[in-house]
Amino acid sequence: MVKILVIDDDRMNCDLLQAVLTRHGYDVHSATSGLEGLNLFRQHNPRVTILDLRMPEMDGLTVLKEIRAIDPQAPVIILGGGATEVQENQARALRVTDFVRKGLSLDVLVEGVNRVVQQPVRKPDAAGVQAGPATDTGETVLIVDDEQLVRDLLVQFLGLRGYRALGVKDGTQALSMVEQAAPDLILLDLMLPGMSGVEVLRRLREKHFTGAIIIVTGSYDEELLQDAWSLHPQEVISKPIDLEKLLAIIQLVLVCREC
Repeated sequence: MVKILVIDDDRMNCDLLQAVLTRHGYDVHSATSGLEGLNLFRQHNPRVTILDLRMPEMDGLTVLKEIRAIDPQAPVIILGGGATEVQENQARALRVTDFVRKGLSLDVLVEGVNRVVQQPVRKPDAAGVQAGPATDTGETVLIVDDEQLVRDLLVQFLGLRGYRALGVKDGTQALSMVEQAAPDLILLDLMLPGMSGVEVLRRLREKHFTGAIIIVTGSYDEELLQDAWSLHPQEVISKPIDLEKLLAIIQLVLVCREC
């Protein structure tokens, strides 16, 4: 029987998920703390772990990091709800399998679990580390755009094409993410609230950011575009975005960066 581990500090949520998944034929174990969850993970080696990000004492991100140290490719589905965008992006950087918002139909979660279970189990390589999917580029792309719809679309599109795609809504969050772990490429909107895209680009240059930068903009202000070009981005793309064209440019820019 396929083992599922649920880690959520809300006992009612744990009991509900355990009951639902058990009815679907899974062997479900649950924990209401991060420490208890890690002990069960080591003990049972679950096929899928369902993890709440917001927990007291040991939070979900800390648990996720510990799980990755034990098994870098273990499937983990995050239960979202109240987590900040930065926390969600940090979780994506740790290669979570899926995000399911709390409050959505439980059928959505069950479908997510079923999808993971139906995939073949990845076998460890000679070094004992499980190989990632063949389409994984290993490269990180940070999307900086205040339009959530655009952000979510690009994160999903690039994620499906093997990139570690992260999204933030403003320049302050972008600079913070770069400080934590510099991405290989930044897709930067010029028209941001607060700190403009040009100012973000200027600060990245001051910090000697070595990754690629592609400007994405719906503006036709020649002075603004000249300011952007003066800071030497690799490319400037106009909105609305042609996704396949964007993908080709990203691939070219990342290849040329190594030339």
